[in-house]
Amino acid sequence: MADNLAKLLYADETACVNEMLAALPWDDMRARRAYDRAADLVTRVRGAKRKTGELESFFQQYGLDTEEGLALMTLAEALLRIPDAATAGALIRDKMVAADWLASQGESKDWLVKAAGMGLSLTRKTLDSALSKVGEPVIRKAMVEAMRMLGRQFVLGETIEDALKNARGYEKKGYRLSYDMLGEGARTREDATRYYDSYHHAIDAVGKAAGGFKQRPGISVKLSALHPRYVYRHHDRCVPEMTQALTGLARYAAERDIALTVDAEEVDRLAMSLDIIGAVVADKKLNGWEGFGLAIQGYSKRTHALIDTLTDMARGAGRRMQVRLVKGAYWDTEVKRAQVQGLPEYPVFTRKANTDLSYLACAHKLLDRRDIFFPQFATHNAHSIASVMELAGNDRGGFEFQRLHGMGETLHDLVLGDGLADVCVYAPCGSHQDLLPYLVRRLLENGANGNFVNKLLDPKTPVSEIVSDPVRDAAAHPLKRHPKIPLPRALFGADRVNSAGLDLTEETIVTPLLNAMKAVDGRTYEAAPLIAGVAQKRGRLLDVRNPADTAHVVGKVWYADEQAVDDAFAATKRGFAAWNKTAPAARATVLMRAADLMEEHGTELMGLCVREAGKTMDDALAELREAVDFCRYYAQQGAQDFLPVTLPGPTGERNILSLHGRGTFVCISPWNFPLAIFMGQVSAALMAGNAVIAKPAEQTPLIALRAVQLLLQAGVPGDALALLPGDGMVGARIVAHPDVAGVAFTGSTDVARIINRALADKNGPIVPLIAETGGQNAMIVDSSALPEQVVDDAMISAFGSTGQRCSALRVLCVQDDIADHIIAMLRGAMAQMVVGDPINLTTDNGPVIDEDALAILRAHADKMKGMGRLIGEAPLAPGRAGHFFAPVAFEIKSMAELEREVFGPVLHVLRYRGSDLDKLIADLNGTGYGLTLGVHSRIDSHIRHITAAMDVGNAYVNRTMIGAVVGVQPFGGRGLSGTGPKAGGPHYLPRFATEKVITTDTTRQGGNATLVSLTE
Repeated sequence: MADNLAKLLYADETACVNEMLAALPWDDMRARRAYDRAADLVTRVRGAKRKTGELESFFQQYGLDTEEGLALMTLAEALLRIPDAATAGALIRDKMVAADWLASQGESKDWLVKAAGMGLSLTRKTLDSALSKVGEPVIRKAMVEAMRMLGRQFVLGETIEDALKNARGYEKKGYRLSYDMLGEGARTREDATRYYDSYHHAIDAVGKAAGGFKQRPGISVKLSALHPRYVYRHHDRCVPEMTQALTGLARYAAERDIALTVDAEEVDRLAMSLDIIGAVVADKKLNGWEGFGLAIQGYSKRTHALIDTLTDMARGAGRRMQVRLVKGAYWDTEVKRAQVQGLPEYPVFTRKANTDLSYLACAHKLLDRRDIFFPQFATHNAHSIASVMELAGNDRGGFEFQRLHGMGETLHDLVLGDGLADVCVYAPCGSHQDLLPYLVRRLLENGANGNFVNKLLDPKTPVSEIVSDPVRDAAAHPLKRHPKIPLPRALFGADRVNSAGLDLTEETIVTPLLNAMKAVDGRTYEAAPLIAGVAQKRGRLLDVRNPADTAHVVGKVWYADEQAVDDAFAATKRGFAAWNKTAPAARATVLMRAADLMEEHGTELMGLCVREAGKTMDDALAELREAVDFCRYYAQQGAQDFLPVTLPGPTGERNILSLHGRGTFVCISPWNFPLAIFMGQVSAALMAGNAVIAKPAEQTPLIALRAVQLLLQAGVPGDALALLPGDGMVGARIVAHPDVAGVAFTGSTDVARIINRALADKNGPIVPLIAETGGQNAMIVDSSALPEQVVDDAMISAFGSTGQRCSALRVLCVQDDIADHIIAMLRGAMAQMVVGDPINLTTDNGPVIDEDALAILRAHADKMKGMGRLIGEAPLAPGRAGHFFAPVAFEIKSMAELEREVFGPVLHVLRYRGSDLDKLIADLNGTGYGLTLGVHSRIDSHIRHITAAMDVGNAYVNRTMIGAVVGVQPFGGRGLSGTGPKAGGPHYLPRFATEKVITTDTTRQGGNATLVSLTE
C-alpha cells in the first residue's frame, strides 16, 4: 500500500473533511438542483403504493428504537440456527416477553402466527394464556416460519439456481444483478474450500444463465471466506494463497464474461486486499475482460486517496476496473476497535455528514475517471442519488446505481423509470441460516434513527430534513469529529488518559517496532536486590534465559539473601514516614510520570516481555498498556479518595476521616504478567502511602528491574521502594518478616494459603492479604449461540498468552445439540495455529514459561491422549530449543475428571444437555475456585440465570473472557480464587490503607459561637 494511504489511516478528521470540501466542486446552484431532485424523489416514493417486504416498510413497524424491533433482530439472528425445540422455545419466550408482542394488537403482529397457516389472531393476551391456548410447539412453528418469511424478503434464493429463477422479474424491469453468496469468514481450511467451491459453482451457474439476461450479471466475493487466516500477521502466507484463489475465480468469470467484485471488509485488511487485487488486475490472462473490480467504503478517511492508488493500478495494467462505492458496513466495529486498542485516531469518520461528504467526493473523482473505472454507486439515499446525477453532468453513461434486494425498490424504480441511470440489484443467495449475520448487519446499518431509510416513510419527518445537503452539514461543524465520540486517548474522560496503543496490522508501524524490540538482545541486563536505590550484587548468581530459546541468555540475576531482606525492611521503614506524609496529589503525579516513562520506553519493555517471558508481540503490547493504565487509574483514584473527608455530626464538632499508608507493603507478582501485575500491585501500594518491597517471579526479574528503575526515575524515593528478586525461599523470608504491614499476592492457590498461614502466625498487628489466584474457568454455550463467534472467543480465551492467564478458559461447556459442529470447527481452527518464537509476527503461541510447566502439561496431555479424548492439536515443529507445547483440546465427560487447574494452552470440552444446565452449574461451582466465566447465548433469561448462579469473580457474555480493562472491567477472584477487592476497580486502593478519624470540639469556652450566630 502506498505510503500516503498509511499516513491517512489515522489522519485528523477535521483536516480530512476540509480537504474534501476544498476538492469537491459544489456550489449553491448545484446544491439547490440536487435538493430539488432529491425532494421530488422522496415525495414520489412516499406517494407510491408500497411493495410488500421492502425494508423501509419493515422499519415502519419494527424500529430499532422499539423493544419489538430489538427482539425481532435477535430472533432473526438466532432462531433459525437453533437445532433443538427447547432452546428455540426459550428464545421465543424470552423475546416475546421482553417486547410484550402478544400484548399488542393489530395486523402487524398477526403475521407471526398467520405465517404458519393457522389463521389465528393473537390480540391483547398474555404470553402464558396464548401458550395455553395454542401450545408452545405451534407458537414456535409460527415464529420459525415468520423468520423464514423475513429471510425470503432479503435473500433472492437459498441456492444460486433459485436466485437465477427469481431474478427474471428484475431483469424484465431493466435491473442488472450481482449475486452474493452468503456465509461467514472461513475459520478452517475446510471452510475456505467450501466457500471457494460455492463461488466457483455460482460463477458457472450465472455464466450459463447469463445468455438470457440483457445486461451481464456479476458475482461478489468475500476475501475472508477464501482463507482461514486472513489477518495481517499471516500476510506472508495468506496473500499468495488468496491471490491464487482469487485469480482462479477471476479467470473463470472472465471465460464466462460475467463480473467479479471483491467486497470491502474491515479497515485493517485493506493493505492485504490491495496486494491481492493488484496481482489479479495485472494478470495478463485477463486482458480484454473489464468485469473485475472491488468495493470501497465512503466512511474511511483513506478512500478518497485510495481512488488514486486504484487509478495507478488500473492504468499500469491497461485495464478498466469496476468500483462499487458504498457508505460502509463496519462503522461501529471500527470505532470500538480504535477505542479498545487505544489508537491515535479513528480510521473512519465519526459524523454521518462527513461520511456522506466523503461519498460525494469519491463519486466525483470516480465519475471524472470513467475512462478507467466503471463506477457503481450503492445507495438507498435519495439525496446521494440526486447528487451523483448532478456530479455526472450531461454524461449519463458509464456508471450505475446499486441497491440491496429487498430494499429501496420504489426509489430505484423511479431512477430507472426516469431514465437517470442503470441500476444493479445486489442479491444475497444462501440458506436462511447463512442469512442471519448479513440481515442483522443490514438492520443495524439502515435501522438507526438518523438513517435516511428509517426516516423515508415517516410522515413526521419533513422532506427538507431527510434530503439535507451533507456538504453544507459537514462544513457547518467547526469541530468535524462527533462530540459524543471522543478520541481513544480521551476515552476515560479528562482526568485519565487512555494508554497509547499501536496498530499491529500496519506495516509502517510494525516493521520499526520489531526492529526496536530486538534491540534488547544487544543490551546487558543484571537484576539484583535494589535497596535505597543501590544494587546489592552478591550471593547467588543465575542466568535468565529466553523460554523460546534456552541457549539465549537475556541477562543475569542475583538472588536476595537474608541480609538483603533485613536491609530492605530497614530502608523502607525509614522511607515510609516521609512518603506517607507526601500529599496524595504529589504521589499521584509521580505515578502519572511513571506511566509516561513506560510509554517512552515501551519498545524496550515489550522486547523484554518477549525475550524473558515468551510473550507474543500482541501480548507484550497489551501488557505494557495495562501497566500504564494501572498507574494512571490508581493515581486518579488516589488523588481523590485520599483527600480528607468531613463526616456529618452534631453542631460544635468536626469529624475528619483520612486514609494513610500501613507501612511496608510486600508485593509478590507472577511471571505470567511480569509487568502489568507487578506495576498494578506496586503502584497501588505506593499511591496508598506505603513503602513497598517488590518480589518478582523468579523467572522474570529483568522486567521488574526496569519497572522499578522507571518508578525511581519518576520520583519515588529510593528508600520507599525496594526490589528483592529470588525464588520461593526469598518470598518466604519476606512474608515472615516482623515488619510486614500487608501482602499483595498473585499466583497459585497453594502458595496463597501458605502466605495466609504465615501472616496469621505472626505476632504484632493483623495485616491484610490481597490475593488473586487461578481458577477452573468455564465458558457455557447454549445452542442459541453463534458457532463462529464461540470458536473465535474460545480460541482466544483458551490459547491466548499460551493459556498462561489466571483468567484463561479451561473448560468449554457446549450444549450437546451443537457440540459436534463446535468441536469440528475448533479442530480445524487449531490446525491453522502457528507455534514458535514470539518475536516473529506470525506466531500465535509462544513457549510456556519453564521446564517445570512444560513437564506438567506434557504429563496431562499424555494421560488424556491415552484415554482417547483428543479433539484437536496445533502443529508443532520438532527440534525447538525452547519450552514449546502445542495447544491441545480434549473432550471430558464430567468435571470430576479434572482434579486441578492445568495452567497452559489446554482446553477441555464438556457436553451437556440443555435440561441439565443447573447440574452443570452446580458441578462447576463444586470445583471451589472459578475466577472467570464466559457465557454465549442469545437468551437473556439464560444469561441472567447463569451469571447469578455461578460463583465467579468476573463474567463475560458473548465475548472473550480474558483481557479485562483497568477501570472498566475490574478483575479479581472471590472465595478460593482471591480475597478481593478487584484490581483496577474503585475499591482496591483502600485495601492498602488504614483509616484515621480526628474528632474536634469546635465550641469555645462558654458556648457554641457558630450556632448562636445563626441569623434568620
